[in-house]
Amino acid sequence: MGEDVKRTTYERVDRQEYRRKVQLCLDVFETMLAQSSFDFDRPLTGMEIECNLVDDDYQPAMANQDVLAAIADPAYQTELGAYNIEFNVPPRALGGHTSVQLEDEVRASLNAAESQANADGAHIVMIGILPTLMPEHLASDWMSQSARYAALNESIFNARGEDIHIDIDGPEPLAMTSADIAPESACTSMQLHLQVSPDDFAANWNAAQVLAGPQLALGANSPFFFGHQLWAETRIELFAQSTDTRPDELITQGVRPRVWFGERWITSIFDLFEENVRYFPSLLPEVSDEDPAAELAADRTPHLAELRLHNGTVYRWNRPVYDVVAGKPHLRVENRVLPAGPTVIDMLANSAFYYGMLRTLSEDDRPVWTKMEFAAAQRNFIESARHGMRAHLYWPGLGTVSTEALVIDELLPMAYAGLDRWGVAAEVRDRLLGVIEGRARAGRNGAEWQVSTVRALEKRGLTRPAALAEMLRRYCGHMHSNEPVHGWEVPE
Repeated sequence: MGEDVKRTTYERVDRQEYRRKVQLCLDVFETMLAQSSFDFDRPLTGMEIECNLVDDDYQPAMANQDVLAAIADPAYQTELGAYNIEFNVPPRALGGHTSVQLEDEVRASLNAAESQANADGAHIVMIGILPTLMPEHLASDWMSQSARYAALNESIFNARGEDIHIDIDGPEPLAMTSADIAPESACTSMQLHLQVSPDDFAANWNAAQVLAGPQLALGANSPFFFGHQLWAETRIELFAQSTDTRPDELITQGVRPRVWFGERWITSIFDLFEENVRYFPSLLPEVSDEDPAAELAADRTPHLAELRLHNGTVYRWNRPVYDVVAGKPHLRVENRVLPAGPTVIDMLANSAFYYGMLRTLSEDDRPVWTKMEFAAAQRNFIESARHGMRAHLYWPGLGTVSTEALVIDELLPMAYAGLDRWGVAAEVRDRLLGVIEGRARAGRNGAEWQVSTVRALEKRGLTRPAALAEMLRRYCGHMHSNEPVHGWEVPE
C-alpha cells in the first residue's frame, strides 16, 4: 500500500517545508551514489500481488478489513479499494530451484488466505480489473480505511480543481466522470522487484522499458471495465486517467502526467529521482524529523523519507526504489507493468521471462536501447495495452512484427540465456518459459480468454452482467487449477 501518512490535509507551510526537505534528500542521495556502499552482493527478487475480493455471486465484496483480520498474516495488507488486498512475497535469490519453492509457497499462502476469506463469505481473485465491478459498487464506502488513501484523494482533486474524466476507446468505448479516485481501485497488478547496484541500475531500467511492450502483450488480463470491452489491458489507460492531476489546460501545455512511461533513456538512477523532484509537485507533503545530511555525516544511513514518499506518488511503470534494510541502503527496479493473474504459474512464467530478458539485455555490449528510439518503446507499450496478443511491435533489426514472431524468434532465446546466467535450474527454466512459448503460439492470454468466453456466453443468451459473472466463476475455477491460461477451454 506504500508509506502511510499521519494526516489527510496539509497547509501551505507544510508544502514549503516538504519542498525544502525533498531537495535536501535529493542532494544527499547524489552524495550517497558517489560515496556510499549499497547492498547488492546477493541480488534479490521480490513480488507483490494485488487481489480482488468477491462474494458468492462473484460481485465485489467490500470486506478487506474483515478478510485481513481473518487471514492475520502481515504478508497481506490493504489496497486502495475495500474490495482489494495485497500479498507481499518475501524477497529471495533467483537461481537454482527457487521458483519451484516460490510457486509452492505462493499457492499454499493464497489457498490458506482463501480458506480464511471464505469464512467471511468472500473469495480471492487474481485479475487485472474485476469484470463484475460496476459504477454502483463505487458509489459509497468503496475506499479502504487509510489516511494515505484519503490524503491522496484530497490532494489529487485539489490539484485538478474539477472531476476526473475517464474516456477510453476500444470495441465498446466508455466516457464518464468521477468525483473521486474510485476508478483507480479497479486496477490490480503484479509488481516485480530486482535489487541492483548503482552502476547497473540504468542498464536494467532501460532494459525494463524496452521490455514493457512485449511483457504487456503476453500478459494482458484486463479487457472489461464497468461492463464495457475496452483495451486488452484497460488497466494501463484507466490508471493513467483516474490519477491525473492535470486539468485540460495543463495537458495542452505539455505538463507531465503522474502515471508516466518516461521520455528518455537514462544514465543513472539519479536521473529519475531528479525528474520526480523537478517535474512533480507534492501530493503528500508529510515531513519527517530526520536530517538526512546529519545522518550521512554521522556515518549512518539516511532513510530519505521525503524523497521516498514523493517517489511513491509518481507512478512510473518501471519505478526506481531506494530502501534501507538492517541499516544498509539498496536500490531496486520495480516493474509495475503486469496485471495480476490469471494463475500462479502464469505469473511466475511472466516473471521468469522478465528476469531472463532483463539479464540478457542489460549485459549486452551494444544494448538494444542504443538502436531504438525511446518513443518506439512507448509506442510498443501502448500498442500492447490496446491489443494484447494481437499487437504488432517494433524491434531493431526486425521492424514491426507480430507478438508471436517477436517472442518466439527473438525474445525467448534471450530469456533462456538470461535465466542460465542467473543460474536457474534447466528444468525450472524450461517449464516456465514453456508457458510463455505456449501462450505466444496459442495467441491466448487472460484478456483473450475473457473476451472469447463472454462472447460465447452471450451467444447462449446471457446478458452482459450475467455473462461477466459466469465468466468470472469459470475464471476462478481455472485459477485454482493452476493450469496456464493458454490451455483454458472456451465454451462453444
